[in-house]
Amino acid sequence: MDKSKIRNFSIIAHIDHGKSTLADRMLQLTGTISEREMQEQVLDDMELERERGVTIKASAVRMLYTAQDGEVYEMNLIDTPGHVDFSYEVSRALQACEGAVLVVDATQGIEAQTLANLYMALEQDLEIVAVVNKIDLPAARPDEVAQEIEELIGIDAADVLQVSAKTGQNVEQVLEAIVQYVPPPKGDEQAPVRALIFDSHYDSYKGVIAYVRLVDGVIRKTDMLRLMSTGALVEPVEIGVFSPGMKPVETLSAGEVGYIATGLKTVRECRVGDTITLAQGGAEVPLPGYKQAKPMVFAGFYPSDNDDYNDLREALEKLQLNDASLVFQPETSQALNFGFRVGFLGLFHMEIVQERLEREYGLDIVATSPSVEYQVVLRNGEMITIHSPSELPDESAIAEIREPWMSIEIFTPEEFIGPIMDLVTSKRGEYVSMEYLDSKRVQLKYKIPLAELIVDFYDRLKSITRGYASLDYHFDTYRPEKLVKLEVLVNKQPVDALALIVHETEAFHKGQRLVSKLKRLIPRQLYEVPIQAAIGKRVVSRANIKALRKDVLAKCYGGDVTRKKKLLEKQKKGKKRLKMIGNVEVPQEAFMAVLRLDDDDDQ
Repeated sequence: MDKSKIRNFSIIAHIDHGKSTLADRMLQLTGTISEREMQEQVLDDMELERERGVTIKASAVRMLYTAQDGEVYEMNLIDTPGHVDFSYEVSRALQACEGAVLVVDATQGIEAQTLANLYMALEQDLEIVAVVNKIDLPAARPDEVAQEIEELIGIDAADVLQVSAKTGQNVEQVLEAIVQYVPPPKGDEQAPVRALIFDSHYDSYKGVIAYVRLVDGVIRKTDMLRLMSTGALVEPVEIGVFSPGMKPVETLSAGEVGYIATGLKTVRECRVGDTITLAQGGAEVPLPGYKQAKPMVFAGFYPSDNDDYNDLREALEKLQLNDASLVFQPETSQALNFGFRVGFLGLFHMEIVQERLEREYGLDIVATSPSVEYQVVLRNGEMITIHSPSELPDESAIAEIREPWMSIEIFTPEEFIGPIMDLVTSKRGEYVSMEYLDSKRVQLKYKIPLAELIVDFYDRLKSITRGYASLDYHFDTYRPEKLVKLEVLVNKQPVDALALIVHETEAFHKGQRLVSKLKRLIPRQLYEVPIQAAIGKRVVSRANIKALRKDVLAKCYGGDVTRKKKLLEKQKKGKKRLKMIGNVEVPQEAFMAVLRLDDDDDQ
């Protein structure tokens, strides 16, 4: 097709602002999908995506639209995930576009992730088409929200389109605006081939399928291709376009969006952001912006039945085929035996992976509390990176420990400013700035340690603001802090899966809270079990789980008191022997107690 008739665009929105519903209406209006095949959230084909109402994987679709000027336009919609954990995928998808449709909920207004993705789009010089969605709802205030958009990015409020994706009202205007305002792609068909991979997934028949936007040149089905960052050579099994299913074609030319079935066996060889070129006479310089997605949160995944260890490894390998940002390596724990230390982009990513392992592969998993990546500078000048408290060297060898800090933005109605400030301060947050977006909504900026952010920060933020606040975060820097390892000993044995790295000032209180919580959760034994929280050799808190008492004196009625003493002495010796060989079972709730140390019932 003539390049001037191609439009590549993306839809950016906060979770639950109607992005997938708007995409559905566009597919219907352009006749890409028939009424019989239509279902809600067509592009969200994972069961989990439908259930949670959130796009987890990016996807693409080609639509042919006959505009009011009578011309037929090829419109490539590149759908992006809405959650902050997947912002790298979003940035690559935006790089494959010339324009973006900004969707804002008419009842909620602009929120944190909308703004984060909008800034990404503006950085890449995309043309923005602003849309206020859900105007059919009784609580909608489309004119106010249009005014908010005008103040934010300077688009005249009168030009902001007001639509209802649910009923289909005014959706055609959005397609017309894309034709009118989004520029056609610029690429050169005569130049050496350069194609940007903006997503990939694994197919058991065709290997890794790379979703590509062709920037320059023409790719034919018979061409031998090369991936520029890994150097892997590829003979395509198939090339094609999404309409919305995969439809093979003979060639892909500059400006088009499609897929290349590579036949590769792992997604690691075909990473998001990489550039594909020809093996012979290909481009010398890759497209800008490629970097490997870096895990920020690490947790231990252990099968609750140790016989399932191999099943868990296979399940993680299969998930990794569809998700190159997932990393894992085997680890052992004294308490939980064999398992894996798994790296995630964020806490939401961890939740999704855990749920998929349990649902799709029928595994029962014990997950340890998440931790972050620390940089440890040793006294000999060497720097090492650790992902769990058990990897921390002896404190005599450590010069300093650096922890990751994040920059966060919170959007909230003004009445919740006080409680939010209290919450962030209690999590060692540092105030940066506060801006009023309008008479009622405020943007707060803070810096906060990632370790404090990943545990229960988001849940508590939502509960104190009744769900009205929204949060966005990104990595800031590593800072040296006074951090110590808080160990938990059950029956004088350290349980590595319960260890924490905490700030020196909070170690005593966290130790106390953890010990009192574990006292409630660990079942009583036939002997007394001490639970201790210790920093190095110093115990900071201790509690005893009382022994289950058996009445050995029940059969001893009357007679001399020495008979009773003899029986009690015999019981005491038996308990002492039992304690030496006894093994205390620590239940799953105890590992999760680390996550909920700040619950009100423990204050």
